[in-house]
Amino acid sequence: MKRPTIHDVAAAAGVSRGTVSRLLNGDRYVSPAARSAIEQAISETGYVVNRAARSLVTQRTGTIVMVLSEPHEKLFEDPNYSTLIRVAIRRLAERDLSLVMMLSGDEGDRERVVRYVRGGHADGVLLVSTHAGDPLVSALGSVTPAVSCGAVIGRESVIPYATADDRLGARQMAEYLVGQGRRRIAMITGPMDTPGGIQRLEGFADVLGRKASSKLVAHGDWTQASGERAMTELLERSPDLDAVFVASDLMAAGALTTLRAAGRSVPDDVAVGGFDDSSVATSTLPPLTTVRQPLAEMANRTMDLLLALIDGAKQVEPVILPTELVIRESA
Repeated sequence: MKRPTIHDVAAAAGVSRGTVSRLLNGDRYVSPAARSAIEQAISETGYVVNRAARSLVTQRTGTIVMVLSEPHEKLFEDPNYSTLIRVAIRRLAERDLSLVMMLSGDEGDRERVVRYVRGGHADGVLLVSTHAGDPLVSALGSVTPAVSCGAVIGRESVIPYATADDRLGARQMAEYLVGQGRRRIAMITGPMDTPGGIQRLEGFADVLGRKASSKLVAHGDWTQASGERAMTELLERSPDLDAVFVASDLMAAGALTTLRAAGRSVPDDVAVGGFDDSSVATSTLPPLTTVRQPLAEMANRTMDLLLALIDGAKQVEPVILPTELVIRESA
């Protein structure tokens, strides 16, 4: 059976081939009547756009690259990433754009990402989980529209971003734990070369002041296993601690495992607070008191920024969204 062509669509719609071509290539100056007739003809004929041919005309690939600057195992462990991917796919589908996922957990991966993007294979880049000094930020931001879901340390002028107010969220949790009468409050941070790692510790220190001593702070890497290790370290250093703020729900799940193994009751002996309000927060025993960052909205606002740049905007402003304390049984 012969594959329908643009000529078949034009004939069925009763318009010129040029009008069909303009509509398919994103021209807004096509009358509503012609647009309706063409869309109906496409449906009736079963015509499918030849992306390769269209890209020669539009100089667009129809593809957006999402780059996760973490080892591949984190993609499958952390539920936050599935939310970002789901929102990105939905928003891009509305524009008939495709998403390509690439990981840049080491130098070799980063070089492959840069070669791919500089080779003209993408209309834009969405960076996720950037680290301080990440060469991808400047390498990609200088050659294609690029945005970050999450703040970018020291590179605000290069890459726009949408993020939650990490420092505010950490203050909300610390103030809550203090208000509950907890006196020895520890913290498990994220990696200290990430915005979330830095800013959540800063918010904690804003409230605790000198009580936020190094003895009561341990560092994780966003994984559940690191939460277990950091909690073990804190109990060894400060066995009298009565609360812990953990900078992600996934690490908090690990902290709960360690506390249970150590015979500590939560929240009676030790109150535990998380950050994210991901699906993990309601699956732990007990369910986590946590800080909700509006992840779906962050992803949507990030896509707004990226699509605006692709459509020709010269500059877009960073977006910082408020957080909310969610009280459950762990604290």
